[in-house]
Amino acid sequence: MGDMLSQAEIDALLGGTDENTKENTSTTNQINIEPLTEEEKDALGEIGNISMGTAATTLFTLLNQRVTITTPKVKTMTWEELGVEYQEPCVAINVEYKEGLEGINLLILKEEDVKVIADLMMGGDGTNVKGELTELHLSAISEAMNQMVGSASTSMSSMFNKKIDISPPKAFATNLNEGDMIENVGFGENGIVRIAFKMEIGDLIDSEIMQILPIDFAKTLVKNLIEAEGNNSDKNINEHITKDLESDIPMQTSDTSNLSNQSQQQVKQNINPQVSREQEPQIRSSKQETINVKPAQFQNFDTGAVVQQKENIDLIMDVPLEVTVELGRTHKLIREILEFSPGTIIELDKLAGEPIDILVNGKFVAKGEVVVIDENFGIRITDIINVENRI
Repeated sequence: MGDMLSQAEIDALLGGTDENTKENTSTTNQINIEPLTEEEKDALGEIGNISMGTAATTLFTLLNQRVTITTPKVKTMTWEELGVEYQEPCVAINVEYKEGLEGINLLILKEEDVKVIADLMMGGDGTNVKGELTELHLSAISEAMNQMVGSASTSMSSMFNKKIDISPPKAFATNLNEGDMIENVGFGENGIVRIAFKMEIGDLIDSEIMQILPIDFAKTLVKNLIEAEGNNSDKNINEHITKDLESDIPMQTSDTSNLSNQSQQQVKQNINPQVSREQEPQIRSSKQETINVKPAQFQNFDTGAVVQQKENIDLIMDVPLEVTVELGRTHKLIREILEFSPGTIIELDKLAGEPIDILVNGKFVAKGEVVVIDENFGIRITDIINVENRI
C-alpha cells in the first residue's frame, strides 16, 4: 500500500496535467504569422494592380458596363480577424494555379454584387437581384471569374517571364464569421494575406473585391517578381555593354577587334579626325562602285495570266455555285432578339433605293436592284465588281 498514490496526489497530478495540456494547447493554437515587409506588400500591390487591371477589361467585355478595379490595400491577418471585419454574406471563388505557380488564390465578393454581375451576364440590366442566391448565380460568377483570372494569369506570365495556367474556378457561398474557412479552402493556419480592391461597375456596383492568399504563396509571388525583374535588368545591362563595345570598335581596324575598352579608346584618340573625314568620301565611293544595281522586273498579271486562266475555266463550267442577294444587315443583342414577335420591324443598314449586294459563294461580285417578275422577286444587275481581277 505504501507504493500507491493518495487521492490528493492523484488530483495534483491530474491538475498539473490539465494545466500543462492547456498550456500546450494554447501554444499550439497560437498562430505564428510571419509579417510581410513593406517592400513585399508594395510588390503584392503592384502584382494585384496589374492583374486586376487586365481582369477589369475582360469583365467590361462580358458585362458591357464600365468596370474599374483599383486601389489595392495589402494586409496580413487571420481568418478570425477577417470575419470580424466582413460580416455580410459573400461568395468565394477558389482558383488553383496548376502550371508555373503552385498555390491557391481565393476571390471574395459580396452576395449582392454577385447577383448584379450574374444578371448582367444573362442579358438583364443588373437590377434583378431579388431572391436567394442560386446555382445559376454561382455558375455565372464562376464563368466571369474564369475569364477574369485567365486574363490576369496572362499578365502575370508577362511579369514573371513564364507560362502560368489555372484550374477552372469553383464558387461557393459562405460567411467569413462562421470560423470554418480553413476547412473549406485548405489554408490559413499560419495566417492569410488580404488584398482589397475598390470595384465599380457602371452605376450598379460601388463595392470591393478581395483577393486572399496564403502567406507562403504571397511570398512566392514576390520572389517570382524579383527574379523576373533581376533577369530583365541583367539582360538590359548585357545589351548596353554589347552596344557600347560595338560602338567603341573603330572601322577598318581589324587588328583592334579584340582589344579591351581602354585600348580601343586609345586607338580612337590616336586617329586624326581630319584624316578620317577626308578618307570617308573615298571609302563611300569605293563601296558604291562595288554595288550592282538593276531595275526590278515584274510579271505582267493583266495579260498572259488572265488569258491562261480563261482557257482553263472551261474545266469547271458545270460546278454549281450559290448566289445570295443581301438586302441589308444589322446587329442586335441577345435580349433584343428574344423580344422578337410577329409584327416586329427590323431596321437594316441599307437606305431605301440603295443598290443591294450580290454574293457568289459568299464573295461580293456585283450590285443590283430588285424587280418583280410574274409575282416573284428578281434582281437586275447594275454593276459588276472588278471582272478581270475576279477571274
